[in-house]
Amino acid sequence: MLAVSNNYESQVMVKQEAQREQTASMEDYLEAIANLGEGRKVVRVKQISEMLGVKMPSVTSALKKLSERELVEHERYGHIKLTPEGDKVARDVIRRHKALTRFFAQALGINKETAEEDACKIEHVISSLSMERLVKFVEFIEACPLGSANFPSRYEYYLEHGELPRDCSKRSVRKRK
Repeated sequence: MLAVSNNYESQVMVKQEAQREQTASMEDYLEAIANLGEGRKVVRVKQISEMLGVKMPSVTSALKKLSERELVEHERYGHIKLTPEGDKVARDVIRRHKALTRFFAQALGINKETAEEDACKIEHVISSLSMERLVKFVEFIEACPLGSANFPSRYEYYLEHGELPRDCSKRSVRKRK
């Protein structure tokens, strides 16, 4: 059963990785635009430049590429807005970043600053399969601490069934496909 599951997961991973064509740099720009756009009506080149610590011409060049890929809407000297597809990519990067930060800080006990820095580096290269497993692992250990009896078998049960064993807390785990 595990071999069949891993074969299926490998096929899913290959498909998902093929869909993720953006470079790490492009993903950083999309993430910055999404974060800057939260609670604001407009995002400008200067804000992105300051947030990412790059020069404004670099931002303009990146925006041109993102616009060509239909991930952002931007006219010269105008406001910057994510397209629905750009927003989808940005939200995925943000989700990966948050999950990795949570894993490093909560599961590994790494300080917040280092956890953020490491998450920013890894969020662009981690496979979809590894990311989903990591998210499930963090959710699991939040509900079923590592010191619990039969930890490995309980974790396997959670992976296989998508549900916590009966003796674990249900406070933060969502059922996933």
